[in-house]
Amino acid sequence: MTQPIPAPATAPPAAPASAPAPVEPWVFGVAPLAQTAEAAARLRRVTGLVLALEHEDPAVETLLAALEEAERSLEPHSPAGGPPRVGTAYAGEAAEAGSAEEAGEALSGRVYLDHSRNIGAFNPMFPEYELTVAGDHAEGTVTFPIAYEGPPGLVHGGFLALFFDAVIQHHNCDLGLAGKTAGLSLRYRRPTPLLTELKFVLSRSADGPRISSTGQLFAGDRLLCEAAMDAVKGDRSRLPAVSPRRAPS
Repeated sequence: MTQPIPAPATAPPAAPASAPAPVEPWVFGVAPLAQTAEAAARLRRVTGLVLALEHEDPAVETLLAALEEAERSLEPHSPAGGPPRVGTAYAGEAAEAGSAEEAGEALSGRVYLDHSRNIGAFNPMFPEYELTVAGDHAEGTVTFPIAYEGPPGLVHGGFLALFFDAVIQHHNCDLGLAGKTAGLSLRYRRPTPLLTELKFVLSRSADGPRISSTGQLFAGDRLLCEAAMDAVKGDRSRLPAVSPRRAPS
C-alpha cells in the first residue's frame, strides 16, 4: 500500500522590506524670494542676448537706464555691501533679544540665502540644472548659456569646476550629510559645448571622516569632463546661527 506523499513545507511569508528611514536634507540659510529667482532667470537670458549682439542697439540704452533706476530704488532696501547675518554676533544678539526676529531687526547686514542646492535658481552667476538623487547615486541635466563661454562656442573650464562643486554638494546636502570642500580636481576629456543639453552622473561614499565624490559630464555617450571631490564631514548641530528675514517695514 502506497503512503501519501507529504506536501512540501512552505516557508513563512517574508516580512515586508522596511522603507528606508527618511533623510533630513541639509539646509543652511533662508529660502530665496520668488522675485529673486525670477530676476536671476531674466538676467541670465538678457546677458546672453547682449553678449550676442552684432551692433549697438537702442534697446540696450533703455535697459541701462532701467537698471540704473532699479539700482537707485533698491539700494536703500538692500544692504548688499555688508556681511550676512550669520554667526556668533547674530547668535548673541538673538539670545539677548529673546527671539530670532528681534535680533534680525537689530543687526545690520544682509540676509543669507541657502546655498545648499539649486543656487542657479536665484543667482545668475551659477548654472541652472536638474538633479535626481537616488542614495549615493545621482544624475541630471544641465545646459550652459552663452554667459559661461570661454573658447568659441565652448564652456570655460572654470565654470565646469563651479558646476561640479555645486551639484556634488547639492547631492551631499540632499542626503543629509555635507561639509566644506577640501579638494576638487577636474580632467577635461573633450570640449564642452554651450547651449546643449548635457547629462551628468554623480556617485559618492561617506566612509571615514570625509565624503568622496566623483562626477562625469556627457554629451550623448561622449565623456566631456570628470571631477573628483573630497569634503570634510560637517556636524549640522554646530552650524552657526542664521538670521531670518526682517519683517516688512
